[in-house]
Amino acid sequence: FHYFCKMAFFNIWIIAMAILLSPIAALRGRSVENMKLLRAAILPLKHFYGIKMQVWGSEHLNIKEPYVIVCNHQASLDVMGMMEVIPERCVPIAKKEVLYMGIVGFACWLSGFIFINRHKTEDAINVISQTARTMRRENLRVLIFPEGTRNQDKSMLPFKRGAFHLAVQAQVPIVPVVISPYWDFFSSKDKKFTPGTCTIRILPKVETQGLSPKDVPELTETVRQAMADALAKMS
Repeated sequence: FHYFCKMAFFNIWIIAMAILLSPIAALRGRSVENMKLLRAAILPLKHFYGIKMQVWGSEHLNIKEPYVIVCNHQASLDVMGMMEVIPERCVPIAKKEVLYMGIVGFACWLSGFIFINRHKTEDAINVISQTARTMRRENLRVLIFPEGTRNQDKSMLPFKRGAFHLAVQAQVPIVPVVISPYWDFFSSKDKKFTPGTCTIRILPKVETQGLSPKDVPELTETVRQAMADALAKMS
């Protein structure tokens, strides 16, 4: 019962904040700067749930140039971890279905989210190419979950290569971020949701200068292995 109440509150909070903030964001116009509003709306949630956030390696995000953040994806709770570390001028890449989630999708669009159609390869490639140009032009950071779907297993799923193609096309670094497992306090399978501690480890950047599309498979696996090793230690 407590699990369902807490999850219901999570969804109600997100919808309520979207309703509250969308008119303000709309007046400002669609902009990555609206991510600050979204972040301010989501950060208080950790206090309601009694979740303590520990961040290690935040100095690795102190990069003036554009970069791509890749993060493991476990549950809807990831949005809290994401907002804990998201840097200035950073937008997530989300599946296109999010855009059609009513007022929440509208709030995400106003905040500059980049939407990608995972079922149409050609469309996805076009979005990646366009984003690579925008990153350079507007000094934008982009956050992607390369597993592509939520995964609460002990190991990470194989990574999709879109994030790595983007980094190579834009010739910008990749910053891996690993969120510790939630098993101690959260499990959708066991319907458990109690107070707990979440650790976020930010790993050193991985350069892509001089790499070409043929290097993407090896780059993808190198980053995934570094993140998997960090996750194993945090487990």
